[in-house]
Amino acid sequence: MGSELVEDVSELPRKRMGAGALFVDECDRVLLVEPTYKDYWELPGGVVEANESPLAAVVREIDEELGLTVSMGRLLVVDWVPPGLYPNDGVMFLYDGGQLRADQTAAIALQAQELVSWAWCDESEVSERLPAVLARRVAAARSLRRDGGVAYLEDGFVIA
Repeated sequence: MGSELVEDVSELPRKRMGAGALFVDECDRVLLVEPTYKDYWELPGGVVEANESPLAAVVREIDEELGLTVSMGRLLVVDWVPPGLYPNDGVMFLYDGGQLRADQTAAIALQAQELVSWAWCDESEVSERLPAVLARRVAAARSLRRDGGVAYLEDGFVIA
C-alpha cells in the first residue's frame, strides 16, 4: 500500500517556488538587483530548492547573492503567478528583510555569475525596473510592511 501512495504523489503537479526579501533603506527605498541572466531587475532571492523551505531559501539566496547573513522578518505576501514570464505557474513568497544599516549596505558583495549590480529604488524606479507583476508585489509588500498583516496575491493583485 505504501508504494501506491508514493506513486500517486509522484504524479501530482509541481509548481515553481521562489522566495524573496524586501529590504529598505532609511529613505524607504527598495533594494533591487540586476541579474546577469534576465533583461529586468529583481528582488533579492531566488528559487526554493527541493526539500527546502521558502524561508531557508531566501536566507540562503541572500547569503549567496549579496554576501549578507541576515535574519528574515515576517512573511509579507504569497503570490500565485500564472504562466507568462515563465511557461508554468508558480508560488512566490516575499519576506520582510527589514531596513539595512549602512554597514550592511557597505558589506554587499555581489555574486558575479548571477548579479551585475544593485540599487536602492524609490517607487517610480521600482515601477520602471520591474515587470508589472513584480512591481505590484513590491507595492503590496511595502504597504503590508508599514501597516501589518499578510496578503495573498494572484499575479501581483491582492485577493485576500
